[in-house]
Amino acid sequence: MIYLWVGVAGFIGAAMRYGVGAAFYNADAFFPFSTLSANLIGSFLLAWFTIGLVQHRQLPESLKTAIGTGLIGSFTTFSTLSVETVMLFERGSTVAGGLYVLLSISGGLFTANLGYALGGRKKTE
Repeated sequence: MIYLWVGVAGFIGAAMRYGVGAAFYNADAFFPFSTLSANLIGSFLLAWFTIGLVQHRQLPESLKTAIGTGLIGSFTTFSTLSVETVMLFERGSTVAGGLYVLLSISGGLFTANLGYALGGRKKTE
């Protein structure tokens, strides 16, 4: 049954990723903003979800896996980051390629840290 939940959540995450791509898509763009945006949002969400919803609340294991692996895993895309970086370098856009890698890694770590910090806050009752 877990495979079904991961698949359904993966479908939703992939549709969300397509929406982000469509919102930021520009065929003439010099920089892959859609992938960067999806990966930064996904880094935040996974960290927030991991600490905020998993550690502070009791969730069924199937729901944790469906959201973390299915939804957020299909929303983010390391493979596209890799291909777009190679394409930037192939076009001679070494500054943009280097900046893309730097922003992706440092931005991903920053947004994951932010999500982790915000997810770790306990609500006052």
